[in-house]
Amino acid sequence: MIRLLIADDEDLIRGALTALLELEEDLTVAAEAATSTDAVRLAREHKPDIAVLDLEMPPTDGLRAAQEIRAESSIKIILVTRHARPGALRRALSVGVSGFVPKTTPATRLAEIIRDVAAGRRYVDPDIAASALTEDDCPLSDRELEVLRASRTGASIREIAAQVHLAPGTVRNYLSAAMSKLGVSSRHAAAHRAWEEGWI
Repeated sequence: MIRLLIADDEDLIRGALTALLELEEDLTVAAEAATSTDAVRLAREHKPDIAVLDLEMPPTDGLRAAQEIRAESSIKIILVTRHARPGALRRALSVGVSGFVPKTTPATRLAEIIRDVAAGRRYVDPDIAASALTEDDCPLSDRELEVLRASRTGASIREIAAQVHLAPGTVRNYLSAAMSKLGVSSRHAAAHRAWEEGWI
């Protein structure tokens, strides 16, 4: 029997996925989580064989949860995402994620992927893999990425400046440059775009 942890902040999706996977004779859902924090805690408590994590889960994200779970156990991870950006795929593979699938994947197909991952294989959705190979390079500098990463928490300019050891005016300049390069009107939009692309 393959024991699973299912983590998704949308109750309907998490419940449906759990119900559908429980119909498979060789799969059982040991725990369900609605946040990335709970996913890490429940992985520790229940020690499932595989954790199926939503990428866009608060308060951090599924990738951070995957990183924390992998740092302290051999639990295999499958990330499920609505927005499959190539950069996120690269980051996922670098932290040892075994599967990367879009939310459009049918439950029966996901069950097959879970079995493959349990057997030690990796699975990456072919469309995501193809887009990763043709992705443009990141237009942002390391410093711009650093301030965007710090701004993802909703911190103020002054708090970001303290965190990255720069003057508030310099932080504003980096954020403004990043917003301009990405064609967005707020630092939050810029940070979200950089996160979606897998740059931060």
